[in-house]
Amino acid sequence: MGGKALKISALAGATALAITAMTGAAFADGTTVCLITKTDTNPFFVKMKEGATAKAEELGMTLKAFAGKVDGDHETQVQAIETCILDGAKGILLTASDTSSIVPAVQQARDAGLLVIALDTPLEPIDSADATFATDNFLAGELIGAWAAASLGSEAQNAKIGMLDLAVSQPSVGVLRDQGFLQGFGIDLGDPNKWGDETDSRIVGHDVTAGNEEGGRKAMENLLAKDPMINVVYTINEPAAAGAYEALKAIGRENDVLIVSVDGGCPGVQNIADGVIGATSQQYPLLMAALGVEAVKNWADNGAKPENTPGKDFYDTGVALVTDKPADGVDSISVKEGMDLCWG
Repeated sequence: MGGKALKISALAGATALAITAMTGAAFADGTTVCLITKTDTNPFFVKMKEGATAKAEELGMTLKAFAGKVDGDHETQVQAIETCILDGAKGILLTASDTSSIVPAVQQARDAGLLVIALDTPLEPIDSADATFATDNFLAGELIGAWAAASLGSEAQNAKIGMLDLAVSQPSVGVLRDQGFLQGFGIDLGDPNKWGDETDSRIVGHDVTAGNEEGGRKAMENLLAKDPMINVVYTINEPAAAGAYEALKAIGRENDVLIVSVDGGCPGVQNIADGVIGATSQQYPLLMAALGVEAVKNWADNGAKPENTPGKDFYDTGVALVTDKPADGVDSISVKEGMDLCWG
């Protein structure tokens, strides 16, 4: 099970500008590109900002960056899109908090002639944006699921699994990672477009984390109240995984539970070395943002839209499983290799 990990080289970063509501970096060109992320605190989005900043400077463009106050802050993202339209931007790079509710605002931008590229998180439907530059999030989940199952061996049939998801609105990135994990682990899916309808008795339950450490701790506590003998934990990202670990540590179970995650930030990769996380699927946000800026420049200069990866409905920016405990049949890279490519 699983898939073939794609090894790519990360681009060289630049110093990130502070992101609050908006920051701007104006260079020689009159072409403006907006970057709208879910938050300004997650290292994943900070690295996106680095990639966008470096590429905008290289191409002589003006970059304006916006962020929600917290993950799930849909209204701030809508306001940012409206501001970008009024400012005469040529394109928007967007990681949407609410992947379906944001569509009318995205359509407004496209109607105004802006190129809209979804980064990391596909819109619903995916063709609501002009293009999507992202990790194959289903594959990212599938890799950690296959690794967990292979690591447990015959005991995978007796697993008790806690699922720590992102949000009750079930944004596409969360659904894809969750469902990929379950398929990789060998669990039959219900509707693959949502989580929570599976019938496999190995799943203790789902809870949501808002993608941060505090949310991960609370969600883990909730699931442990349902079954204190959970022994496999899927987490939407590494901050949530760190919180889950703290909850397990509080009851003395930190050493006998397998935690897997997605992101590949430097703190997360270090957590593998420290034994907090067993494996993570590493993605490459700096590359996503840099490619997005290049695409907006090409759109402004030539009217050309980016093309998808052959056989996929998005441009795949790569994923690799990081672990120091390789499992048979699952491609992976070492923690050392992961540290060379990590961010944050």
